[in-house]
Amino acid sequence: MRDNSADFREIFLHDLPMMDVRAPVEFVKGAFPGVINLPLMDDVERQKVGTRYKQQGQQAAVELGHKLVSGDLKQARIEAWAAFARQHPEGYLYCFRGGLRSQITQQWLKGEAGIQYPRIIGGYKAMRTYLLGIIEQAVAECDFVLIGGLTGSGKTEVLQQLDNALDLEGHANHRGSSFGKHATPQPGQIDFENRLAVDLLKKRARDVRQFVVEDEGRIVGSRAVPLELFRTMQAAPLVWLEDSFEGRVERILKDYVIDLCAEFIAAQGIEAGFLAYAERLRQSLSSIVRRLGGERYQRLATIMDGALLEQQRSGDVGQHRAWISAMLGEYYDPMYAYQRDSKDARIEFSGDQQAVVEYLKHRSAK
Repeated sequence: MRDNSADFREIFLHDLPMMDVRAPVEFVKGAFPGVINLPLMDDVERQKVGTRYKQQGQQAAVELGHKLVSGDLKQARIEAWAAFARQHPEGYLYCFRGGLRSQITQQWLKGEAGIQYPRIIGGYKAMRTYLLGIIEQAVAECDFVLIGGLTGSGKTEVLQQLDNALDLEGHANHRGSSFGKHATPQPGQIDFENRLAVDLLKKRARDVRQFVVEDEGRIVGSRAVPLELFRTMQAAPLVWLEDSFEGRVERILKDYVIDLCAEFIAAQGIEAGFLAYAERLRQSLSSIVRRLGGERYQRLATIMDGALLEQQRSGDVGQHRAWISAMLGEYYDPMYAYQRDSKDARIEFSGDQQAVVEYLKHRSAK
């Protein structure tokens, strides 16, 4: 029999399977990577038990819980837990504080299914506190260097070639710009922070002490970079990635047209997926109408509509280059040029992708 555990470092480092027995409403607010939600009580049952607890105390609440989760319903939940335990004999279960709900789950598993399955001491709350501490500790003890560059210069491609990269956009499931939404939704704020913390923990376990991060604003899509990390980023040295205008147009065409369309089609099928993708592109453009100005917006929207019609008709994406080129030349490049001027004193190196990768690898080896 394995003991209950409070070794959060071991659990997260090795991606040990975890079964979360909190109610779905709690799970949606925040969870850990790869965790499965198999609740002791659903949202309605939890609410009723919580009300009884406030009115009559713990014993009355427990009695109501046993009444609500009984018979076939209780048996179905035990069977789901047992299946998880058999499939993941190295795993753990937890509730919010590692208290009553996880202990009841353990008791029912043992009594009804003959399975002794360990719980995580302190539960979700203790693990969440631990991961927040990982972020704070990394900011205090590690060095950070930022990679900047004009839109479409390939900053993410550089990060993918580095063992010490911290991919904020990857963890946030967003490419960072007004056009950066993927076909799948972003994780919740807490989930984003938890993913980031686990990544930091694993890299620091490999003795990474210097992290490369893309030069971002604090908000990535609708997720906020932890404040202590963002403050460190604002003062960190900067490496500037350069690429030709044509190369950037082709990269944006691939990311925001070809790949995004493929994401939607994979998720929704050819017809519905293409329509959803086209609507996403139009929404992305309309989200910056105030910054573009009405006349420029209308011009770009017309070009985009024509490109989408041709793409739908023939599969040819070439017409998209026209609005992409205009967006870069008239909107993104002037904005980034201003930002570069304001950060010029922090730039310690600039070059093309190969040169930047080599520089950053050499820098981290010092």
